[in-house]
Amino acid sequence: MKLTDFTNIDFKNTGSLPPPIKVVLLLVLLTILVAAGYWFFWKPALEQLEVSRNKEAQLRKVFLDKKKQAINLDAYRKQMEEVDRTFGEMLKQLPDKSQMAALLTDINQVGLARGLEFELFKPGKEVVGDFYAELPIQLKVLGNYHDLGGFAEDISRLPRIVTLNDVVVTKVSAAKKSRSGPVSEDKSALMLEAVAKTYRYLDAEEVARKKAADTKARSAARARAAKK
Repeated sequence: MKLTDFTNIDFKNTGSLPPPIKVVLLLVLLTILVAAGYWFFWKPALEQLEVSRNKEAQLRKVFLDKKKQAINLDAYRKQMEEVDRTFGEMLKQLPDKSQMAALLTDINQVGLARGLEFELFKPGKEVVGDFYAELPIQLKVLGNYHDLGGFAEDISRLPRIVTLNDVVVTKVSAAKKSRSGPVSEDKSALMLEAVAKTYRYLDAEEVARKKAADTKARSAARARAAKK
C-alpha cells in the first residue's frame, strides 16, 4: 500500500477499493466520528458531571455541618445562654445617661485621693455605637511615679468600665508652674497625659433615633449613587 493509492481514490466506486485502503478509510472515519462525538456530546456531559460532583460535595458538607449542629443543639443553646448572661453582666457595668456625671466625679476623686493634681480634665464629644456611647476624657495629671501607678490601678477597679489610652508620662522640671503654684522640688515629679474612655449604654429612645438616622443615611447614599 502506497501513498499514491490514497491520492487516486475514486469515492464513487469505494466498493472496488483494496481491503487495506478500506480499513484505513474506516479508521479515519471512525476517528472523526469519535472526535466529533467527544467535542459535541461527551465533553459537555463530562463538564456537567464535574459540576454536579462539586455541587454534591458542597451539599454533603452542608448536610454534615447541619447534622453536627443538630447533634450539638443543646450545647449551642447552653452556650448562647452563657453569652447572654455574660453580656448582661457587662452591660451592667455601663452607666446610663443619668449616671455619667457621677462617674466623671468618681474618676476625679480617684486622682485626688492619690494626692494628684489635675492640670486638665476635659470630657470630649461622645462617639455613638450600636447600643453604647463612648466618652473620651483628656487627662493631664501631676504626681510621682507610685501615685500615678496607683491612680491607673484605681481606675481599673472602678465598678464602671474606664480605660486609659494613649498614655504618655514625662518628667516635670521643678520650675514648671501648675495652677496652684510651683511643682514640688521632688525630682520624681511626673506628668501623665492620657485619654480616659468610659462608656454608657443607649436608652431605647436613643437606639431608635440612631436606627432612623442610619436608615436615612443609607437611603441618601443610595440616592446619590443612583444619580451618578
